[in-house]
Amino acid sequence: MKIVVLDGYALNPGDISWQELSSMGDTTIYERTSYTDTHEIIERIGNAQAVFTNKTPLTEEILEACPAIKYIGVLATGYNVVDIEAAGKRNIPVTNIPSYGTDAVAQFTFALLLEIASQVGLHDQSVHNGDWQNSKDFTYWKSPLMELAGKTIGLVGYGAIAHAVAEIAHAFQMKVIYYNHRSKEPQAEWIAQVSLDRLYQQADIISLHIPQMPETEKMIDQAAIEKMKDHVILINTSRGGLLDEKAVANALNSGKIAALGADVVSKEPIEGDNPLLQAKNCYLTPHIAWAPTETRKRLMEIAVNNFQSFLDGAVENTVN
Repeated sequence: MKIVVLDGYALNPGDISWQELSSMGDTTIYERTSYTDTHEIIERIGNAQAVFTNKTPLTEEILEACPAIKYIGVLATGYNVVDIEAAGKRNIPVTNIPSYGTDAVAQFTFALLLEIASQVGLHDQSVHNGDWQNSKDFTYWKSPLMELAGKTIGLVGYGAIAHAVAEIAHAFQMKVIYYNHRSKEPQAEWIAQVSLDRLYQQADIISLHIPQMPETEKMIDQAAIEKMKDHVILINTSRGGLLDEKAVANALNSGKIAALGADVVSKEPIEGDNPLLQAKNCYLTPHIAWAPTETRKRLMEIAVNNFQSFLDGAVENTVN
């Protein structure tokens, strides 16, 4: 079977192995393929029967031009890069990688929150700049610091990652509330389900853990922000499109939102005119919550298992 990986670099920049996948067929691995050049995508797929993609789109036009495709493996949890309806019409199964990064993303959610609360990076740089050597006192701080114990964290969404974040928050002696679009039983007596409006009103920290869909796009807009506590902290390790970035930037600059920690933005890589780049107290990382070596190895293993299941006639983790 002929296999093509369209954009393998993000998953494997060279520190893990493609060997197991490569052993399953005649495999060509491209580090990157244009997201916008349809001709290049079609040319690279050619007569491949199995196509793996992370962020390179597979539209109906591309599927029409590549009739040999029998299988599409998305190297991520989100699968909106594939025209699912078009694939279904052609009986092409599309698989994704669910739940591979739960612990890593939960950990990173708190990495962002702890950076905001404890300002480790700022003070490390200060010490290296010589400020401590020249200090008149044994201690100093360049920014207010915050204790998390006793604070209320509101989780928007209550899937696997939110569950893991809730456990960490509980270990920090935080109060935990959550909103989910449909009712879900809480995992323990120390967590409570509330309405979205109530979450906005009560939470000192709001952490987003929902997919981006038409109904959730720009859900954190001016109207939502006005319902939140003054000086709320916002964390987003989900999808950048959940934020109205201009409204959030304005709220950061006015102090309504005390700080934003975000691993994702609406268009990635981030564009120079993104308003968050100029906003106060905005902590941005380049979509790396999923990227620990252990996590990427797990992703690779699941991708290979998905493909092997397809070859065995029992497809797993299909999204269509």
